[in-house]
Amino acid sequence: MNHRKVVITGMGLMTPVGSGRSVSWDALIAGKCGIGPITLFDTEVYRTRIAGEVDQFDPHVVMEPKEARKADRFTQLAVAAAAEAMAQAGDPKIDDHYRAGVIVASGIGGMLTFEQQHSRLLKRGPRGISPMFIPMMIADMAAGLISIRYGYRGPNYCTVSACASGGHAIASAFDQIRLDQADVMITGGSEAAICPMALAGFGNMKALSTRNDEPLRASRPFDVGRDGFVIGEGAGILVLEAEDHAIARGATIYGEVIGYGMTADAYHMTQPDVDGLGAIGSMAGALKISGLAPEDIGYINAHGTSTHFNDKIETKAIRAIFGAHADKLAVSSTKSMTGHLLGAAGGVETVATVLALRHRVLPPTINLDEPDPECDLDYCPHVAVEREVEYALSNSFGFGGHNITLCLQARR
Repeated sequence: MNHRKVVITGMGLMTPVGSGRSVSWDALIAGKCGIGPITLFDTEVYRTRIAGEVDQFDPHVVMEPKEARKADRFTQLAVAAAAEAMAQAGDPKIDDHYRAGVIVASGIGGMLTFEQQHSRLLKRGPRGISPMFIPMMIADMAAGLISIRYGYRGPNYCTVSACASGGHAIASAFDQIRLDQADVMITGGSEAAICPMALAGFGNMKALSTRNDEPLRASRPFDVGRDGFVIGEGAGILVLEAEDHAIARGATIYGEVIGYGMTADAYHMTQPDVDGLGAIGSMAGALKISGLAPEDIGYINAHGTSTHFNDKIETKAIRAIFGAHADKLAVSSTKSMTGHLLGAAGGVETVATVLALRHRVLPPTINLDEPDPECDLDYCPHVAVEREVEYALSNSFGFGGHNITLCLQARR
């Protein structure tokens, strides 16, 4: 079977380092950190009091006030990032609207709405619950509202696989085009879970950094002093398109998705497999579908969460796949600057990887002051690296043992 090539014609970002693609990208290559004290609620009684917030986000820039009131923050962020991606793509129009779809992930969905409505239930009883509670909360609503906005009637759903959600959405959208089920797909991930329940839950798992007095230095992937991830919010959305369709309408092509690998650790609810078997299989699968050898890869945007187990096991897995070539790879974690965006991470980091390939600049891993001896790769410490790379991988691994690796190609 001859598979269609799947190219990227639009990208949008809403991140803790900036509202918009250009602002976010400039911040990432400058090594700017977007982590600070939480402002969305009072954190005095919490062990962790820092996060990566999208600063001064105004949904009314892209949504009517009435529409915005009916959407959870994660949906608002998704719509904003989708609007930017579609504008860059030239708002693709197609004759058959069933040939265009939307797959947008969220690992948690409308947790803010859930908290707010639960409080109303306790105070006012059942009649106090908003009739919009359910549609605001459910994780598929970002995809739903984006499809309504653009009239895309094709494949439309949400992938939910914790921190692998965004990557799974992009892989699913890639397949829809590659297998000729669609011509255009809007895809990526969105998350807005900086709220009391999430902070308490992740905090009580001891998964979060407690470096409250040094928020700019709290997320430190691969560093010996790392003490947990920093929760972040945001959205990363891409417009994927069949290459022939993009060329026919004169669209600018910014990159290409050429493959993916998906695996399960089948090991533990929250800890990665100690031998890295899931991550190894995920990266191997991406190379296989892409038709590449390990030596073809020049850069990996790592999952790199700044947690004790993930960073050393991901390093171990990279060495297992790439062998001697691992020492020639550039690897970095943009989570050192954005924090961990959970279900949005795959979307945001895929956009960052595409921009790195296109601009020939690899974002750094900041705060890598003293590398863990078990983390011994070139992580682009502190400053961006100018390097021309043709092929790159983006890793996303989630609670439950879900793994996804995307393989991306430069198109300039």
